[in-house]
Amino acid sequence: MADTVREIERKYEAEDDTRLPDLAGIDRVTAVAEAGTEDLDAVYYDTADQRLAAAGITLRRRTGGRDAGWHLKLPVAPGVRDELRAPLSATPPPELTALVRSRVLDGELVAVVRLRTRRTVRVLKDAAGTPLAEVAEDAVRAWPAAGAVDAGTADSGRPGARWREIEVELVGDGGAGLLDEVGRALTAAGVRPASAASKLARALAETGQSRDGAAPHTAGPDERLIHGSGKAAAKTKGKGAGKRGKKRPTAGDVVLRYAREQVRVIIELDPAVRRDLPDAVHRMRVATRRLRSAFRSYTKVLDRAATQPIGIELKWLAAELGVERDREVLTERLREGLGELPGTLRLGPVDARLRIWSERRRAGARDRLLDVLDGPRYLALLKTLHAFLAEPPLRKAARRPAPEVAAGAVLKDYRRLARRTEAALAASAGRERDEALHGARKAAKRTRYAAEAARPALGRPAKKFAKRTKRVQQLLGDHQDSVVARGALRELATQAQRAGEGGFTFGLLYGREEALAADRERALPDVWRKASRRKHRAALRP
Repeated sequence: MADTVREIERKYEAEDDTRLPDLAGIDRVTAVAEAGTEDLDAVYYDTADQRLAAAGITLRRRTGGRDAGWHLKLPVAPGVRDELRAPLSATPPPELTALVRSRVLDGELVAVVRLRTRRTVRVLKDAAGTPLAEVAEDAVRAWPAAGAVDAGTADSGRPGARWREIEVELVGDGGAGLLDEVGRALTAAGVRPASAASKLARALAETGQSRDGAAPHTAGPDERLIHGSGKAAAKTKGKGAGKRGKKRPTAGDVVLRYAREQVRVIIELDPAVRRDLPDAVHRMRVATRRLRSAFRSYTKVLDRAATQPIGIELKWLAAELGVERDREVLTERLREGLGELPGTLRLGPVDARLRIWSERRRAGARDRLLDVLDGPRYLALLKTLHAFLAEPPLRKAARRPAPEVAAGAVLKDYRRLARRTEAALAASAGRERDEALHGARKAAKRTRYAAEAARPALGRPAKKFAKRTKRVQQLLGDHQDSVVARGALRELATQAQRAGEGGFTFGLLYGREEALAADRERALPDVWRKASRRKHRAALRP
């Protein structure tokens, strides 16, 4: 994996004759050290329709300076980006292009802009001489690039642009307060906050390359579909309007808004999953499940014949993501169980046995997931999701007022949950009940997601309904986790016995999990009774 640097900075612009103030004495700054001047030459790459720029992502090949090489910048928060670096090569390195695959799809990366920058750097230091921040004063020249992915790309000959930019970037533990203080000093001297989020965005705008004449970092065609404008939004316009002429949301508006959000999460989390960032796999898996659930709950709004094939692929992706996530959750549960046992009951190398068992599963799961994300089936799914948003398969009910359609969908899923819960409560103890409770858990999750999707239409009643259903889902989920944990503990005990270690401790944990599951079964009737009161359902009706 490429090296990663967290970049926390503020950008400003100034006229050529604007003098920068002396920053010594600001916050903890006691000295400003000159760090020299360097000449940088960077070529930025994107698809022809600028999908990376629309998402605030930059990919460049830069020579000169201290960090020559390939740089991929991914947005984290306003003013915060992760910069991933790879060595110089003639073409974009695979370890970086993989991280933008969910945006680029099968599009070609071409050179779009060339920037030449003369950079003068000053380092802000505290009393101990520790660097707090760097202030880079950049004289920038930009041209449209020739358009081919080639290390020696020449300028296109079209008109260029030039400007002066100041970047203030934290190093060490400078803190956001320092950036605020420096920013106030700069603006007092006549320096302005940058008009664009990046050099690339400004270069595209000033060289006349922003798509459709758009301002820097506004969404392009694909991004507009994901974020809720363009053709898809126009298709849901209904007849209803409030007394003052304000259009009331239709069922299609509400459902497509929810669907767009899940697609956005899947696409944006793709790089985080590849980088193995905390909770990324779980969040991406939840988004796939939510989208599939919306397809199944809102069949009056979205044509089931069109969404069912997409749902099958989402189920496949959720299962692939679940291999690693389930291992993660299960390992943590077993580790916590071991940690709660007194030392006198921890017989044999149980911690080492669990660690080896988990790591073996992790290695295989991680490799398999990366193969999935790099494979043709996943790429086809991403393209299908874009096509779905571009031409959503809306049914006639999509034009109806959102509240009545949303309430009907939530209550339909609730009735399904009620049937499954009652069947589970009546099932015989053992495997039959375990399977019935697992089915009720899945129904609770679907009902909860349907209520969450309905919140823009139904407001607080939907929020409260989702919250109560979540309690049922969590209890049933804990029960299912216990079922899975017992299977893993049986496997661990068998491995330990074969190695001559004894399986007493794993057997003890098995018994504790069995007792926990029985406790959850006893608690279910009361939790279900509170969640299923008639008044909660009545509150959903418009």
